[in-house]
Formats: sequence, C-alpha cells, structure tokens
Amino acid sequence: MSADGTSTLTVPSLAPAGSLVVLEARNIVKELGHGARKTRALKGVSLTLNAGELTLLMGPSGSGKTTLLSILGCILSPTSGTVRILGGSTSGTEAEELAELRRRHVGLIFQSFHLFPTLTAAENVRVTLDVGGEWFGNADAKANTTLATVGLAHKAGAFPRELSAGEQQRVAVARAIVGSASVILADEPTAALDGANGQAIMTLLATIAKDPSRAVLVVTHDPRIEPFADRIVRIEDGRIVDGERGQR
Repeated sequence: MSADGTSTLTVPSLAPAGSLVVLEARNIVKELGHGARKTRALKGVSLTLNAGELTLLMGPSGSGKTTLLSILGCILSPTSGTVRILGGSTSGTEAEELAELRRRHVGLIFQSFHLFPTLTAAENVRVTLDVGGEWFGNADAKANTTLATVGLAHKAGAFPRELSAGEQQRVAVARAIVGSASVILADEPTAALDGANGQAIMTLLATIAKDPSRAVLVVTHDPRIEPFADRIVRIEDGRIVDGERGQR
C-alpha cells in the first residue's frame, strides 16, 4: 500500500503470451463528493483486460464495481491514474473525445436494459450505428444480422413491451456488439433475469469473449455465474483484493 493509502496490488493478466491487451487501467483513484462529504470510491485500482477472455469483477454492494466500470467505459474520468484502450491513453481527453472513444471501442450492457420504448428491437440495435454515422442501408443490415446472432431475428420488428426480460437483455447485448466494440462492459447483466435467462445471457457473453479481438468484463456479485469466467477479479472497499483463473 502506498503512503497515501491507495492499494498498489496489480492483478496479473494470467493470459497466454502474446494476447492482445484491449484495456489497461493503472492506479485508478476516484473521489466522489466535496469537502467533508468527499469519499474515495476507488483507491489505486489496476486491471488489465485481454482479448479472448471473459473477466468477472466481483464484490459486495458499495465496493466500487460500478464506479470502476464507468471509468473503464469512458463515462467517468478518474481523479488520478490512467486508462488505455488499445494502447491509447484517455488522460487529458475532453468529454467529446471520450464520447467518441466510447462509441468506437466500448459496448455497454446494463441490468435495466435501457431500450427505447418507441423503437423496435432492430431500431434499438441500429441506434449505435446511427450515432456513429453508419450509412442507413449498412446499419439496417448489420442490426438485423446482429439480432440473428443473439437468436432474435424473428423479433426484429417487436417493441420492448412485446419482449420478455431475457429477450430485452439480448437486444441490449446486440446493441453493445453491433459496432464491433473492442471491449464489452456489462454491469450486473443477469440481475433482472430469472435463472434460465441469466444463464442464457452469460452463455452468449462467454461466446462473444472467444473473439480474439474482444475482451468482456462482467460486473456482478452473483457467484452462480463464476463457471463462465476465464478470470475472476475481486474488489472490496475500492481496492482489488484478489485475481484468479476462472473455471471455464
């Protein structure tokens, strides 16, 4: 531990030699609030995500999991420390540039789906491509192809209210991967699902993680999904406390 109380534990990548490092975080500190209410949510976290791996980030509520995921996903900026995506640092990057990095390289999946209720499944997936400036014809074809990948080709014209919770989460997964994001970050993606649908979503994410150009990070506190992991990283009180190979 360093003099200022931050953790200096670095979790080894545990990946085969030559694996592509998709995302690397070093000594991430994040302070929230101001004055007497200021708290340190992350206390010097270092983490590497390798292509071809599904990593679980596990810890109790309030341990800093979601804060770290938001920083890795270029939603929040760290108070100190560095994040590198495919070798490019996010340090000193303006908000618009961070948004562009997120559009180009990061796919985000949330437990509450965040689908647009007035758009069909295909349109919800196509949003990612529309924002990125993809030509409409290409975007439409890619959206439908990606929905087929997650087993929902027959639901392309359905609205979210017409889909089950498991189907809505699969649409959210399709939206995250349609733009060929280098890293997929999922925040408690099974929390709103029953056991069978949760297992189906994790099977899908584990399949995506086999792509040698992509890394997948799943934030969770659910031990039932540990068998899907290539690597398990544990966080407590804003510090990484352990890293180990998974069971997959």
